[in-house]
Amino acid sequence: MAATRAVTAPSRKKAVKPAAPKKKAAAKKKVPVAGGYNAWKQFEGKQYTGMKIGRSHKWNYDAGVWRETKITPDLWEISYEVVKRRAGHAPEGSGVPVGTGYHWYILANQQVDKINADDYTTKMSGFKFKLAHKRASKNKWSASLNNQRKRMISFLQDMITQLKSTSVPLEFSYKDTAYKGEAIPVMETCEEGDCVEWDIYLNDESKGIIRKMKSGWKMNGVTDKGLIKAIAGILASEGS
Repeated sequence: MAATRAVTAPSRKKAVKPAAPKKKAAAKKKVPVAGGYNAWKQFEGKQYTGMKIGRSHKWNYDAGVWRETKITPDLWEISYEVVKRRAGHAPEGSGVPVGTGYHWYILANQQVDKINADDYTTKMSGFKFKLAHKRASKNKWSASLNNQRKRMISFLQDMITQLKSTSVPLEFSYKDTAYKGEAIPVMETCEEGDCVEWDIYLNDESKGIIRKMKSGWKMNGVTDKGLIKAIAGILASEGS
């Protein structure tokens, strides 16, 4: 009897649909630096243009002339004229046109130390507040003299409120030196008790303003990172 051989039917291959071409992810549209600089922005319900809040400028000043006249034992009248130059270059197309003017009011600490008969070191830290601006195309200020005076009074009243606010006591030892002073909150940078900037005073001397950034704490003019860290540690524990 002949042996039977099983024959397997050939399997049917399923038709494979060609894969749909992958869609390229839409490239993020880069906003030119100048466009971002001049774009409208929001702050506390008001619109503004120019540098985004939180960013910084750095300027180099030429050899200027500072003049001062004594009025009372403690009060001096000052004037200062100089050309200031940007450290670096402005983004192409950004900024205001040549001929634009600004009127600032400056309130600052000036720390001066005599180093010989004719020379002193000097450093300043504080605030400047815009009273008015003048567009290059117009020979007119954005605020009248009377309104500028009102803005100045409002700014000074805010500064008085800031000085009267509750400060954070600072007391610590660093590199065999005992430090004692206070940190005054910069009220415009505070939200729900959390402040980004503080005006620092140690051992009866102004040290400048410390500010909290994404990369950590920073103080202009203070190069000792350990001292900054010691101050920041107290402020951080205060906010925790």
